Amino acid sequence: MPSLRRSRRVGLVFNHRYLTHNPGQFLIGYREPYPFAEPVPHPSSARIASRTKHLLDLFGLSDAMLNIEPELIGDGALRQIHTAEYIQRVRDISRNGGDAGTGAPIGAGGERIARLAAGGVVAAVDAVMRGAVHHTYALVRPPGHHAMSDRGMGFCVYNNVAVAARHAQRRYGAARVAILDWDVHHGNGTQDAFVHDPSVLFISIHQEDLFPIGWGSLDQGGDEQGEGYTVNIPLPAGSGNATYAAVMERLVLPILRQYGPDLIIVSAGQDGSAMDPLGRMSLTTAAYRAMTRQVRDLADEICESRLVIAQEGGYSEVYAPYCSAAIGEGLCEGLDGISPVEEPYGPRAESMPATRVIGLDATAAIAAARERHSAHWSV
Repeated sequence: MPSLRRSRRVGLVFNHRYLTHNPGQFLIGYREPYPFAEPVPHPSSARIASRTKHLLDLFGLSDAMLNIEPELIGDGALRQIHTAEYIQRVRDISRNGGDAGTGAPIGAGGERIARLAAGGVVAAVDAVMRGAVHHTYALVRPPGHHAMSDRGMGFCVYNNVAVAARHAQRRYGAARVAILDWDVHHGNGTQDAFVHDPSVLFISIHQEDLFPIGWGSLDQGGDEQGEGYTVNIPLPAGSGNATYAAVMERLVLPILRQYGPDLIIVSAGQDGSAMDPLGRMSLTTAAYRAMTRQVRDLADEICESRLVIAQEGGYSEVYAPYCSAAIGEGLCEGLDGISPVEEPYGPRAESMPATRVIGLDATAAIAAARERHSAHWSV
């Protein structure tokens, strides 16, 4: 393992055009501006991606990574997940800007940036499937995991990860693709895309009934031939590092190992952090670094290291960039020239009860998830 760490090749997908994605103002019910003298900026801010890239540079991670340029994705790849009518509607909306669905705003010209985001995750898949790199971090925006086949939702326009998973199957013959979604919000669009399909395993760790309402419950386990290949793990608000570590060890890693995918893709939302305004979890940078290491090591073991981590949510302009940089550190561990990513939350990051202890409600949630999924997996 040490020799692999020294020779590990890690890619980074980033392009300055991602910073031009303009979701506009934050609206009440996705319709009306807040009645304040100053406009309320949308939480999906370009500053978060920009600051993440800054930290990747600051800690030497960018220099340790191979730059991978994204390309605009074409209609053919998008139609593997999205309807032709929706793709045309996004194109039409993009002329002047507007909402691509329910809370998925884009500015004028935003459709090209959404294509570049999906194309960035596809480029990440190309790099790992061709063996140019072992792993790739796709720092893209807008995010994608809420986007349904016929509409955008929750800041997401095209479902970047779902499109990339289908691309891996069509272009490279990947028989099984596993998607792990640790965004604090449920990846409803990704679940919906593969709910009947055993060739794509979808695992979601999320805050219970946060967004979208009605998605991500234990009873949603896939349909027909896909039964058992949707693995939802809803957790109570306040769950922290200790709970997520238990979920990874007792559920996620055993199920991934049993599934034996040809490629692992992570929908990485850092909105489960202790400082996020749109979630109520208590994760710190250590949790994101640890989960990345665990999935990285598993990819080394079961799928020739093929791992893509794609940016989803994360809305604390101060803290989310550090959590994302910790992911980069987890991928690059052992490479020369990198520095440890600092913990800006200070000593409180380690002293919070949720960092050290699994609460009773979280213990019950983990037990319920293990009982539900034991019908299909040895957990």
